[in-house]
Amino acid sequence: MVTHNRIRMFNTKETYPEQKLDNDLCQVVVARGAMVFVRGQIGQDLDTSQNVGVGDVEAQAEQAMKNIDMLLREAGSELSHITKIVIYLVDPRYRETVYRTVGKWLKGVYPVSTGLVVSALARPEWLVEIDVTAVIPE
Repeated sequence: MVTHNRIRMFNTKETYPEQKLDNDLCQVVVARGAMVFVRGQIGQDLDTSQNVGVGDVEAQAEQAMKNIDMLLREAGSELSHITKIVIYLVDPRYRETVYRTVGKWLKGVYPVSTGLVVSALARPEWLVEIDVTAVIPE
């Protein structure tokens, strides 16, 4: 019995060749057909793997939210069903810009939110990473 649906599977050796990794991951897991866990999204086009908005935290946050919207739809959910959001910033001065951008996407949703300032993300050009948990409505 399959209890998880994995969407957009990939291996890190293709995504991060310079890091010599070999991990099987995916962008989204739908658990028991109701819970959606979206991998942390950054300023990168998921279809081309091209970085978007290098040096521009607002453009990176916008791309991350665009990715989250697309991935939730692929999983059978949508932004309005987000229950939790976690935002990782490499600089606390980016908070207002990023939260303003995210707020445009999540107006009226009211998710639980956690914000963290971290020393770095997986690549030095990434300034913000956003992950979400959502549900699939019955």
